Amino acid sequence: MKDLKRSCIIGDLFVIITGTLAHFVYDWSGQNDIVGFFTPVSESTWEHMKLCFFPMLLYSLYMWWSLRDTHPCICSALPAGVLAGTFTIPVLFYTYTGIIGKSFLPVDIGIFVVSVIVAFYIIYKLTISCKVRRYTGLLWLTTVILGLCFILFTYLPPNIGLFREP
Repeated sequence: MKDLKRSCIIGDLFVIITGTLAHFVYDWSGQNDIVGFFTPVSESTWEHMKLCFFPMLLYSLYMWWSLRDTHPCICSALPAGVLAGTFTIPVLFYTYTGIIGKSFLPVDIGIFVVSVIVAFYIIYKLTISCKVRRYTGLLWLTTVILGLCFILFTYLPPNIGLFREP
């Protein structure tokens, strides 16, 4: 379990750092369309969900590769954590802005950090418990569909609040 705990802590740091940097990569790339598929192209909540999703997905592949033999339930826990972390962002953002009436950058940054920590906590707990093992296929299918939605909706967003800049 020590290797799993260490991987989750390193994952927290990796995703927080790469997600933070990803916030700026689209502009740094000269607003490259391909880069925009994986990094925010606007200030919408949907685009900010990419800050958690893609770095977590990348690190999850590493975790699966390095821990699959010693922790067989990691394969189901990883997509559950990626999805939980990604969707924690809009839940917390819309909850606090709905109560207060506006957003604050320090709180928004805190939400990102909390979302990443929640994601890796879930990965850790579900890897140990194996509670979602029977849903592995569904969890990965949902993760792939969400990833494809991020790519599709980058430049063709639906006309609803989640996709608008606040």
